Amino acid sequence: MMRYLKGVSTLAFDREKCTGCMRCVEVCPHRVFKADGKKAAVTDKDLCMECGACERNCAFGAIKVGAGVGCASALINGMLTGSDPVCGCSTDDSGCC
Repeated sequence: MMRYLKGVSTLAFDREKCTGCMRCVEVCPHRVFKADGKKAAVTDKDLCMECGACERNCAFGAIKVGAGVGCASALINGMLTGSDPVCGCSTDDSGCC
């Protein structure tokens, strides 16, 4: 898995608010979350590309994340390589956000 900028992810997970629905585990394209007993847990915060899929799908407010690093990285890499930016967080075929 690709790590973005170390230690800058805005991902915040409140395990106390987690009900164990595991939607975050299902929707995270970079496997930032895993099942840990009856609740979710963060595997590696630096894997987060800040797409926001986890926050949008958490009905219990256990996850907060600001838009940023991951999509920005995809845009920069796309410009450098001359390819379309792809960060994996779009809900359609556009490639990025």
